[in-house]
Amino acid sequence: MKLAEALAARADAQTRLQELRSRIRDNARHQEGEPPVEDPNSLILEADRVAAELTRLVRAINATNAATPLEGAGTLTDAIAERDGLALRRKVLAEAAAEANGGTGIRMLRSELRMVSALDVPELRRRIDELSRQRRQLDLRIQAADWTTEVLV
Repeated sequence: MKLAEALAARADAQTRLQELRSRIRDNARHQEGEPPVEDPNSLILEADRVAAELTRLVRAINATNAATPLEGAGTLTDAIAERDGLALRRKVLAEAAAEANGGTGIRMLRSELRMVSALDVPELRRRIDELSRQRRQLDLRIQAADWTTEVLV
């Protein structure tokens, strides 16, 4: 199984587990004299099976990411951490730019203070664009590796 297939299976298992949790909650109690729509005990057994499969997939994915080199980035695990770091840095700058650009400086009354930006918004946007570009390029390299890497068992 390729790493990309394992990642898709993990996402499916996470979704399935979330759906089962909701169905268990919906059927954990029912009106006296009426049976539940679904047997919550069988749903719990199914959730346990899905959780075990999810655990197996996560272990295999993590082991594969840690053991797979990605040129210029260390391992896939290192590249994923770098990609996540780029996204966090971009988010901080985007929030700062939005706040700095948010005020128009219009005064409602003469006694109100005029707000001015303390940040160079065009420079922040340039940095945001650069971080976005770096993240996209790294993400493409990670995805390419996902489609060519066999999952370790």
